[in-house]
Formats: sequence, C-alpha cells, structure tokens
Amino acid sequence: MKNTFIYLLLLSFSFIACDQEKKTKPESNTTETEFKVDYEEYTLDNGLTVILHKDTSDPVVGVALTAHVGSAREKEGRTGFAHLFEHLLFLESENLGKGGLDQLSARVGGSGANGSTNRDRTNYFQTVPSDALEKMIWAEADKLGYFINTVTDPVLAKEKQVVKNEKRQSYDNRPYGHERYVIHKNLYPKDHPYNWQVIGSLEDLQNATLADVKEFYNRWYVPNNVTLTIAGDFDTAQTKEWIQKYFGEIPRGEAIAPLEKQIPQLTENKNLYYEDNFARLPQLTMTWPATPEYTKDSYALEVLTTYLSDGKKAPLNTVLIDELQLASNPRMYYSGSELAGEISLSVRANSGVDLDSVKVGIDQALALFESNGMTAEDLERIKAKQETRFYNGLSSVLGKGFQLAQYQIFAGSPGYINEDIKQIQKVSLEDVQRVYEAYIKNKNYVVTSFVPKGEATLALADAQEAEVVEEKIVNGAEETFDPSIAAEYERTPSSFDRTVEPPYGESPQLKVPQVWEKELENGLKIYGIENTEVPLINFAITIAGGQISEPENQSGVANLTAELLTKGTQNKTTAQLEEALDILGASVRVYAGQEATTLSGTTLARNFDKTMQLVSEMLLTPRWDAEEFQIEKKNVLTSLEQQKADPGSIADLAFAKAIYGPDHTLSKNILGTTASVEALSLEDVKQFYETFAPNLSTIEVVGALDESSITDALAPLTQEWKLKDISVKMPIVQANLERGMVYFIDVPGAKQSQLRFGYAALSAKDPDFLPAQMMNYRLGGGGFASELTQMLRETKGYTYGVRSRFAGSALPGPFIVSSGVRSNVTAESTELVREIMRSYAEDFNADDLELTKGYFIKSNARSFETPYAKLGYLTEIATLDFEPDYILDQQETVKEITLDKIKELANTYADPEKLIYVIVGDAKTQLKKVQDLGLEVKLVNQNLEAQEALKK
Repeated sequence: MKNTFIYLLLLSFSFIACDQEKKTKPESNTTETEFKVDYEEYTLDNGLTVILHKDTSDPVVGVALTAHVGSAREKEGRTGFAHLFEHLLFLESENLGKGGLDQLSARVGGSGANGSTNRDRTNYFQTVPSDALEKMIWAEADKLGYFINTVTDPVLAKEKQVVKNEKRQSYDNRPYGHERYVIHKNLYPKDHPYNWQVIGSLEDLQNATLADVKEFYNRWYVPNNVTLTIAGDFDTAQTKEWIQKYFGEIPRGEAIAPLEKQIPQLTENKNLYYEDNFARLPQLTMTWPATPEYTKDSYALEVLTTYLSDGKKAPLNTVLIDELQLASNPRMYYSGSELAGEISLSVRANSGVDLDSVKVGIDQALALFESNGMTAEDLERIKAKQETRFYNGLSSVLGKGFQLAQYQIFAGSPGYINEDIKQIQKVSLEDVQRVYEAYIKNKNYVVTSFVPKGEATLALADAQEAEVVEEKIVNGAEETFDPSIAAEYERTPSSFDRTVEPPYGESPQLKVPQVWEKELENGLKIYGIENTEVPLINFAITIAGGQISEPENQSGVANLTAELLTKGTQNKTTAQLEEALDILGASVRVYAGQEATTLSGTTLARNFDKTMQLVSEMLLTPRWDAEEFQIEKKNVLTSLEQQKADPGSIADLAFAKAIYGPDHTLSKNILGTTASVEALSLEDVKQFYETFAPNLSTIEVVGALDESSITDALAPLTQEWKLKDISVKMPIVQANLERGMVYFIDVPGAKQSQLRFGYAALSAKDPDFLPAQMMNYRLGGGGFASELTQMLRETKGYTYGVRSRFAGSALPGPFIVSSGVRSNVTAESTELVREIMRSYAEDFNADDLELTKGYFIKSNARSFETPYAKLGYLTEIATLDFEPDYILDQQETVKEITLDKIKELANTYADPEKLIYVIVGDAKTQLKKVQDLGLEVKLVNQNLEAQEALKK
C-alpha cells in the first residue's frame, strides 16, 4: 500500500524559446499555481488495484470499475466482443438479480449505471449519493465476480440485437458513419488489433456464442486486470473494509502479458472513396500513423494539430475557408491509444466541391506552415487552453476518478497526472517542427473521399472504391428469443450471504449553495455561486429574445447574429480576438436558442477580469465584418444541407412542425431555411442586434472568485451597456392540430426508423411540470428503470435507446417519446409504445411511487456536483423567476405527491390518443405495416407536405 499526494505545479508557459525566433517574448498571463489532488493507491491480494480520492465538497461518490480490455484483445471473427460484453455486464448478476443494478441505481438516486468501451479498456461507472457507497461496492463486486452464470442463450440473443441497433444508429444510418471503418481497415494490417472497429461487424456479433462469452469473461474480467476507483465524500477506513469484504475473495486470474506497441508502417499512400447514402456534402479525410499516447511526441502532436486547424489564423482555415472558400470547418487532431496513435485531418467541403481542389488546398496550408512555422505566442496560447481543459477534466468526482484510472493503467501510475502536465509544459517549438517532419511531411497516409450517392466524380482522382458491408432490410429477419427464461445454475460460493443488500449509510444533507444576486443600474441582473474546487470561472450571459424575436421572413437571423459576435470587435480582427482569449486560457461561444441568445464561457479564475474585458468588447462593439458575414452564411447553408440527409435531424425538425404547426415560430429551424438565410443581409443582423439590452439580460457566474471580484470584473458591462425601452413578445402556444396523425417521411434504404411521438404540453413554470416529470420517470424518463426501455430494448431488442420527457422552458414545450428502432420493427415499436401508454396509469402502483420519490429526493444530492450543474441551477433561477432555494420547495412537492395524483397525471399527459406521430424511415419496406396499425397515415416530405404514394 502506498499513500501519494499529487502536486500539480502549473508553471508559466512562457519559458519556451527558439533560437531563430526574433520577436520579443510575450507577456505571460500565467502565474505559478499549486493545485493538489491527493489519492491513495493499493492492491488487494487478488491483484485488484484500488485508487481512492477524497473530495467532501458535495455528498456524492463516483465509483468506476475499469477492465484493461477493449477491442484490441478480441480474436478474429469475434470483433465487437468487448463492447458486447460491456452491455451484458449490466443485465444481471447472481445477487442483484435481473435488472438489479438499474433498480438499485433508481432507488439510491444515482446518475444511472453506464459504461464505455474503446480499443484498450472497458469501464463501468456512476455517481451516487454518499450514503449508497456500500451498496455500489457490493454491486460492482457482484458484476466482477458473480455475473457469468446468469448469462443464457436468450439473454445473449437479445443483447446482440441491442448492440446491432447501436451500430445502425451510430454508424450505418448516419452521414459518414462508415468512414473510420474504411480508414482503419487500410491504415492497420489485418493482424493489427486496431484493424477493426470497437463496435465490430454485424456478422461477428451474430456469430458470438455463449461459450465465447464465458471464455472472454474468465480471461479478462479478473481482479488482476481491473482497477477500482472511488472518488468523493467517504470515510477512508470504512471504505477499505467494504472493498476487502466484497472484492477480496474474488479469485485472481491468469497473468496477463502486455501487448507490444505496434505503430503501422505504410509503404504507400492509400486512396479510397465511398458513395454515402446519407451524405449531402463531400468529405476528405487524411490519416497518418503516429506514436501511442503518453510518449514525448504525442504532446507535441497535440500542439501541432491544434495550431494547424484551430482558430482564424490556422493555416488550414486561412487557405481552405478564407482564400479558396472550399469548406467551413477543417479539423485536425491527434488521437493516442495504448499501442499506436493517429493524426487525422478531415475537411467537409461545400456542396459540389471537387475533393481534388480540397487536397490542393491542404497541400498549400501545410506548405504555409513549413514556410512560417509557429511562434512562441502561438505555443503559449495553446498551452493556456490545455491548462483550462485539464482543470475541466477534474471538475467532477467521476472526472478525477477516470483520470486517475487512466494514468494507472496506461502510464503505470496514478501519479502520472503530475508528469502529464509537465510534459505539456515541456513542448518546444523545435518539438513541434520535429514531429511535423517525423509524422506528416512526405509521409504515407490513408485518404478517403466520402461523397453523396451518385456523385463519385467529386472523389479524389484515382481513388479506389472502398469495401463496406451494407445491411439489407428484411422484415422478420431477426432471430426470436424469450428473455424471460431464467438461468438455472449453482451459485458461486462466498464466505457470507451476498444476496443481502447492504443498508444505507448516514443520509447526506442536501447542500444548497449560497446564491448571491445583484441588479445593476442598467437593469442587468447577476447571479453567482462561489466554488473553489478548481481554479476556473464558468459564466453565461443570457439575453432574452433569440428566435422568438426574429422579424417575419428573417428566419435564421438570430443564429447569424450570435455567430458574428465571435468574429472580431471594432478593435480586434477575428484572429486577434481568438488569440487574446486563448492566451488567457478562455473559451467563449455565442449561440441562439428559441427564447434567448447566450454567450457562455470558461476561463482561468486569475484571468476573469481580462476575459470580461474581451467579452464586453464582443457584446458592445462587434466588428460586423462583411467577409466574415459571407463565410458564416456559407457555413449555415452547409449545415442546412447536412441536416437534410440526417434521419435524426429530419425527425426533430418535422416533429416541431407537426406539434406547433408549420408556420409557428417554435416550429422553425434555428438555422433558418436555405431561402431565408440566402436573403439575409449584414444590415438585417445589425438590426436584430439592436434587440439586445442589459435590462433583458442576466449573467450567471460560478467559480473561484467572490462576489466583489466578480462585480468588479463586470464593470465594463455595467458602465457601457445602456438600458433600452424594449421588451420580448412571447408567442402563443396552442394545442395542435391533428392528434393521432402519423406523418411518415421516406428515407430510402434507412437501416433504422427515427420515431418522434408527442404533442405541445407544459412550461417549466406550470405547477404540473415537476409532478408530470415524476409521472414520466417510470414511463420513459428513468433510463433503464423505465417501462419503455425495459420493453423496447431489454425485452424486445428493438432499439439501442428510447425515452420520453417533458421539455418545457418559460414557454410550453413538448411531451415527446423518441427512439431509433430497427427498421423492420417500425410498426411493432409504434404499437408497443401505444400499448405501454394505454395501461400506464392503471398499472402504476405504490411500489412505482416509492421508487420514483426515492429517486427524485436522493438524486438531489447530485444537483450541485459540477460547476456546470451549479450554472444550470442559476440559469433556472434567472430565466424562470425561481427562488434561490427553489429545490427545497420542489423536494416538498415530491414528498407530498400521492398515487392518485400520479394516475391523474398519467391519464392527462400520457394518453397515446393525444400523440402526433412522426416516423422517418424506409417507406418501401415499412409504410404498409404502419398503415395496417389503423391510424391515419400521411406520406409527406420534410416540410410535412403530402407526397405521392409509392409505386408498387
């Protein structure tokens, strides 16, 4: 056992020097800051690594179990197995029982059991109130040591369908979804562990057997290949006792040898293309092999790729966007894994652009870098951003736990968190130039051209067609299974009765943070929470209006106005503004929503005053650059084109039209339409900007400064932003329209159908809003605790995910059921949702009410765990006129609600006869089955305009 303390000395970044750099060294905006993360690491006799990090700022604990196994450990013909196994491990274990983990999570008010798989590791995690820690240790130990006997052939068959649905949703049914598959098949040799995707192939998933599952479990899910991380508010001695009790008798497995590093060697360039059924724009991606993570070169590659593509003056942006106007957002990044790394450069070109011209532009941009290099100022600003990103990764107990486990497994010690920041600091200009020459300049690469269907001529010259296996849609093709069949097995021996769930610990007290408020002379209201966990400030300026304030026939002007506020000030060009923010470690974005325009950001606390000076410039003296305006218009038009091919976007936009009416303000795309955006002028943007006023605005601030420091830093906005005689007119939301109507939008060849069922319902200020959310928890708001998930995913295997929710704000929002389902069960999924909702009110019982109340009360312990959670709380206070301690009143509402009230709400708000249905899928194979449900069905286009019947 060893006790370790990490001291992160975040030193000035400005010591970097270069012999040939003649400019004066820039003034540093950093000071020496000591940031300490303490942890304790030890190992059980069976090899389990344990890392404990204590943080008493909130009454919560993050628990993570990380197995050092990912897709790289799979065998040929069993790709996707590590990820499939991640799914299986959530379902059942000997002592929790079927669905026990999800039920436990709901009862204790947890964030929901979750997991993730990558090439090299699989992790399982959630955050719970601190009184449930022993329960979580018991549950995690049960998964690791008492799981495998519960897996049966029917369980495996059902979960195969879930994972296949995930593949359809995340890869097969979206634009450019097959790109990484093509790249990795050609970047890595066939025998390289990174040759295949983590998700695997549909064929391999289908061929997985129960014997394969047991072999995989016995080889990799053993204590000596697993790290347990616990971070948060706990008693250390007691926690160690629990860990020993529940994990200590799980037997050690066979020794596991590390894999050798395997950086692929390309002997030539590989040039491939693919006609993508869902892409509307051509995309060129170049990928070079690179060094694994945590090597010296990996840090320099992160700096290099950031410099080449991030920001106005980045060479790729300068050439491809400003000079040649071929694309809107080139991206370049380094991604490191355990065995190898990759450098990726991806350019989504504008409509109709030949990708040969994009390749010429890339070559010009790289030549520009070779001629000019980068400066010490560039290096310092990139490192300042990396410092802020580092702190953001530590802003939650799970974030700290994840990082410590990552360093333990892949860098050899949790203490590498200290070395990591030092390596970032050590990167020099010479390092950046060296890795460019070592990995990119004149080096072989894989290049892919993903082009719209029928537009192969846009692909790079001499490209060869890529091999991609496309799934065929066949009704009734999936195997049937009966997941209700219980496994019969002899229990795994234990020294105590593991079927007894541990008791709760001492109930944590809800810590409502101290909220301070201030209204300035110009009507601007400030809401703040002091939070010293990390030396950051998170802030948001919310300006009422947004889309609902757009003039008629100027749809999209709110969005364009927001975008242009980041494109320079009267005193600074776009590039100068970006550099000024970067050097402070600040990031700022501006976006328009339906009811407001929001400027949000994060900065180092020590630089908050300087950041606010720049924010004031952005808000009060925008540059209104004509060239930037044209570039942003082109970006928006590109995004609109992309949306037209994405089934999820199609469904979301059509659903808004269906429930509000096609001409209602809230039914409009926040981006506008192609016609409206093309018609907008810079003068229109300037006129919309005049609707911004301090007396329509609030500022929410969370971070490591007190009220006095915050208000002093906001002085420019106080003094220079003048009050206006202006108000916001809220639109009237009326109940629609054609309830019971099914709008079917055809996307030929879709591998999934996107479902959006619902209607316009409640505002967040409605007295029924919280009670309705409680009613919905067991229906579809509680994740794996919900009926919709249990039936559509866990019982039937129709979908990867389904949920229902009330989405109200100051305006009435929708009640919506949403999912992506396997194409050949579109009608069956629709009818199943209706069946569940028909019986929901009658079936809801006292046990459901107890579970729901327990979740809503106990989950409040997590309400203020991160800076972003605190910022969201302030935003609700500011925009909904809630009291600073409103969560306490809500807690009383939860305690007092009755079973009869829930049933009444279910009959009112969860009535399937009130729903409007939007289905986006393959009409050729699915429309007739939907029509046979007995509902009125219209075949429509994306604007809900009637389409001609399909030809037989």
